[in-house]
Amino acid sequence: MKPIHSITRRKSRQIFVGNVAIGGDAPISVQSMTNTQTTDVTATLKQIKAIEEAGADLVRISVPTMEAAEAFKEIKKQANIPLITDIHFDYKIALKVAEYGADCLRINPGNIGREDRIREVVASAKDHGIPIRIGVNAGSLEKDLQKKYTEPTPEAMVESAFRHIDILDRLNFDNFKISLKASEIFMTVFAYQQLASEIDNPLHLGITEAGSLRSGTVKSSIGLGLLLAEGIGDTIRVSLASDPVDEVRVGFDILKSLGLRQKGVNLIACPSCSRQKFDVIKVVNELESRLEDISEPIDAAVIGCVVNGPGEAKAVSVGLTGGEPNLMYVEGKTDQKVSNENLVDVLEAKIRAQIKLNLDNL
Repeated sequence: MKPIHSITRRKSRQIFVGNVAIGGDAPISVQSMTNTQTTDVTATLKQIKAIEEAGADLVRISVPTMEAAEAFKEIKKQANIPLITDIHFDYKIALKVAEYGADCLRINPGNIGREDRIREVVASAKDHGIPIRIGVNAGSLEKDLQKKYTEPTPEAMVESAFRHIDILDRLNFDNFKISLKASEIFMTVFAYQQLASEIDNPLHLGITEAGSLRSGTVKSSIGLGLLLAEGIGDTIRVSLASDPVDEVRVGFDILKSLGLRQKGVNLIACPSCSRQKFDVIKVVNELESRLEDISEPIDAAVIGCVVNGPGEAKAVSVGLTGGEPNLMYVEGKTDQKVSNENLVDVLEAKIRAQIKLNLDNL
């Protein structure tokens, strides 16, 4: 289905996190963060693998101690996806993980103490060719900014960001991206809008501490959607109190819904009603679960009746409309009749066959 509107993205300079391009004309990347104890190498690697298999481009790992840094060394050896290290305050940890192969340092220069320590970290990032991510969070603004503004505001977040940016500018380091996160949607959106108009560095988007799988998905979809629709954003993380794999899936769903990234099955489905000729909800849930491994883009539709069914089914690569009998369409043409008993099996097989055909025709 051809979109009726395309988003013009903000022009940003491009950096690289490992082999993943961020900014410029690169696709908007999706990332998540491990929630295992980093010192548990086996558990952390298992989670990294699950996040990668869900389609993530990047994974962030918290490295709060030197013990965690040593664990990171082993994790990096075995991981296949670029790893961002999350570090606060201790500049020695940043130096250590840079040595061990970190693909990006998430560290606020202003939080690691004296100028000489900042200079060491920046020099290490330069030597190893890795970027820094400045991460401003409304819940951890500098004390003087809290006093000045009395409460977190978009202006306070932007002022904080520029303090860190100014430090890197003084050290002639421009290989960085920035995030401005709050749990309040409009505070986040207004902060990013202001910063986006003043700099050309890549922006990492997120609504921090968004909440549970359901409520966090809603908040993130609204907040990130408002910014992405304006062309703002080069990489995203959906922060959920849920399995990190859920963050990746929701992130791609947000990008797919805006036509910004085509990855995996874009499944169109009706909400079901008394007109349905099969159990739409059951079929859609089972089909979605079976197709989670697919990364190639394809549009599919499952519609329960003949009111909207034929129109939706003809507009996608593979579509099903409920009726007497149920009809399957492939690339806009009637393909076959399908009984209720084997709907999911037939749909899955046809979608996989169509993907293979599309790949063979490339």
